[in-house]
Amino acid sequence: MKRLCDEVIELIFYELDDPTALTLTSKHFHNLSQDPYVRAHYFLNRYGRMDAMFWALGRGRVMTDKVIDVLISSGAYVSRYLIQVAIHHYFRSASHFIKTPWVRTMSISVFAHFMRVACGLFDEVPLGKNEDDGYFFSTFLKESRLPPQSKSTKWETVRDIFGKYKFIPFSMKDPLMVQLPIALAIEPRLLPYAEANGFHMDTKYRDFVFRKMFEKMTLSNNDRSDDILRNVRELRRLDSRMFLSRTVAAEICMESKSNESAYRALKSLDRAKELLFDLSTVVTELIKLFAKTRSITSHYTINVLTQLYADFPSTDPTVRLVMLLTACLSDNVLAQPNPSGTLKSKLEPLGLLPLKRKDIVDILTNPFIEKHSALIEFAKDEMDLSTNEIRDILQEVAVKCLKIGSKGKTLKKLVDCHSYLLAVLQENAVQRYTINLDDLPPFDDEDACAAFEAPLCRDFNSNSKSSQNTSGRTGILPLNLLASGASGVLEMGNAMTTVNEVHPMYEDESGDEGPVEGETGDTSDLGIIGQDTLSTMIRQDEMAPTRSRRRSLYFSYFGPDTNGKLGYPLDSVPVGRWIKERYPARSAMAATFVTHAVINNNTTLLHSFFTCNAPSTNYVSTSQHVPVTLKHFRLLARLGKSPNWCLYHEIENGAEFYFSEEDYLSKQPPATEPKKYSKTKVKSDVRKESSSPGIPRVSAHAGPSKVQASPRAGKRRPRRSAATVTSYVIPDSDDEAIVEDDDDNAVVVLMTMQAKKRKVESNLQRWIKHLSVLLAEEQKKYKEKRKRLEQSALVEGRRRVAKSEFHKSLMVNLRSLRKTDLDKRKQLYGPDAAEDDYFTEDDGDDEYRQRTTRANKRLRVMM
Repeated sequence: MKRLCDEVIELIFYELDDPTALTLTSKHFHNLSQDPYVRAHYFLNRYGRMDAMFWALGRGRVMTDKVIDVLISSGAYVSRYLIQVAIHHYFRSASHFIKTPWVRTMSISVFAHFMRVACGLFDEVPLGKNEDDGYFFSTFLKESRLPPQSKSTKWETVRDIFGKYKFIPFSMKDPLMVQLPIALAIEPRLLPYAEANGFHMDTKYRDFVFRKMFEKMTLSNNDRSDDILRNVRELRRLDSRMFLSRTVAAEICMESKSNESAYRALKSLDRAKELLFDLSTVVTELIKLFAKTRSITSHYTINVLTQLYADFPSTDPTVRLVMLLTACLSDNVLAQPNPSGTLKSKLEPLGLLPLKRKDIVDILTNPFIEKHSALIEFAKDEMDLSTNEIRDILQEVAVKCLKIGSKGKTLKKLVDCHSYLLAVLQENAVQRYTINLDDLPPFDDEDACAAFEAPLCRDFNSNSKSSQNTSGRTGILPLNLLASGASGVLEMGNAMTTVNEVHPMYEDESGDEGPVEGETGDTSDLGIIGQDTLSTMIRQDEMAPTRSRRRSLYFSYFGPDTNGKLGYPLDSVPVGRWIKERYPARSAMAATFVTHAVINNNTTLLHSFFTCNAPSTNYVSTSQHVPVTLKHFRLLARLGKSPNWCLYHEIENGAEFYFSEEDYLSKQPPATEPKKYSKTKVKSDVRKESSSPGIPRVSAHAGPSKVQASPRAGKRRPRRSAATVTSYVIPDSDDEAIVEDDDDNAVVVLMTMQAKKRKVESNLQRWIKHLSVLLAEEQKKYKEKRKRLEQSALVEGRRRVAKSEFHKSLMVNLRSLRKTDLDKRKQLYGPDAAEDDYFTEDDGDDEYRQRTTRANKRLRVMM
């Protein structure tokens, strides 16, 4: 370090936030740090030309008269506004944004030199209350919406502030920094003066500037079209990069009825070919956004779309559908006494007649049309459709509604009026939508498996992304983010402060993440099109909180109209829920929908399919649950998706075991045991386990038993509180002493011994057995995948490979199922029940035998 030249040491100083510690390590470093040139250029290189004086005034101990002279002579920016705020703050006047001592750390003599040198740069420096340049600039912005004759601050005054006295906010903390784009939107003639003072127009807030130009003036009803045109053309002349984007144009179109001046100016720019796009194309794409969004039901939206379609007619089929929907949804046409005549009067002014068969189908399959009778009557009266044609239309509509998750009400009304549709729906659903393993992507194609989605039972509540991304649009920049440093790029000598440097989280929160629900993308730099109005986006920019976390919370509650972008009605009924209510639980229709709900992880529908309507009945014998099958787990294993918690909950509650839905649809036994079970005579008495402790009673419906009747059968045994569980039938028991003995302990011991000799595999144990096999298959695939990757890797050694979500879920939940089964068997057989004691002694099939019993390796310390 001692051999370094002074220039290199100065560069090291410039890289340190506080070089004080380094200057104390060497006398040479200390002497070099006392040089006024080094001190002045530390601030210039560290903070840039625009902010150098602001940060230097806050380091009073290093400020001297020579340092101030070097700063000013080296190009540090000094405005009259900076001098006024510094003098007010030094002499204990209230500052509007500075909360630190700042210039008060300077000695009186040094600050006096600063006032003498800085004030000499200007002819006068007003220091009275409300006489600083910032006050006049704020007043000019506040009065921007007033008529010209009512403004106290004229254009000439603001022009002199910028041009003669070099006004510019001198700190990113200054709230006036956010007002610069607003001032340029109100008066574009200020742009050359602002750029001369160091302000550089950035395209990130281009849309915001144009929004303020076209903003509706609430206090003025005069036509502002000429003023808007003049400002747009002037700004375009001053800076060629400033142009009106498709985003702002679509927002102006959404206010065609409430902000007529802005809409008229926009059409004038389009007729003069001054836009970089065709306005009719923007209107077409804008109207198409409302085909499947809830805002189509709004009276305001219907009026706006009618106005836009009248000004820019289109032959696009989606636009035609949207306008048909506006006619059907306006004024509750479909519920009026004479719907055919009323609907015809709505369609004629729009030029949409005559209707076609495809139009009727498209309207009825829209999520927001729930009444079909009026349209069917219109088809009969105006389109002269026969009965068979009407029947075909109804069948086609009903089948298409199966894939639209929110059309439960429509299906209910269709089936109530036309009962034959029940069989049609089941036949089409089973033929078209039955999913088997061969229909899924191969398990090694992880991307295809992760993207696979079943066509039925989609969770339409989670598919609307508009509520999750309210600012992911091109050109949207919250105003308070501008106040923190995003209102422009201020040249600072060799340093440049940009949006990303000040707010690194900005791109993640409000960057362009692509089109979301209710928006359409564009490959050029002209922006995307959304459904929000101009006023909504301006209010969003003005009211958004400053901090990033608070801003994200604000957008989730107070952002644009997210409810209007949802793709389902407010009081919609899921199709899967209607299927559960209308079809038997053990039907092919219910089985198909459950399979799709399992793949799509639709918790709401799965809970509906598995919830028993009669909770007092026994779970195993009830017919209200749609059965869970091993096929569901195999499908999820292929896709690598985690099973929903409802499936494991069903198994824990005693769900019957089935390999697939064919087992219970064909009314065959749930599953046939292999090999020796077919040779053994199975008795009709079946023992069922219960989680409740106690002595089971002999069921009267369990079948014949060899237990002899006791001579004291007429004497009632005292009632035991533990005898409220499902009983076991103990075959081959001919010991009369068992019945004659009144000792409860002897009965318990003997019945437990007999039960241990003959155990019947429960449903839970069968599930554990087959899920264990499935887990073994997953472990095998995992090892093969890891081995394959290790062989292809360039570096030798074991490589960490992530398990699939299904693999991890099955490992955890299978352990829980085994523990539940062990607890139940301990209640029945005593605390010494074996851990893996759910295989019969004569079961010779080793394929399903799990060797999970492990010795306890933990040392037991005797206390």
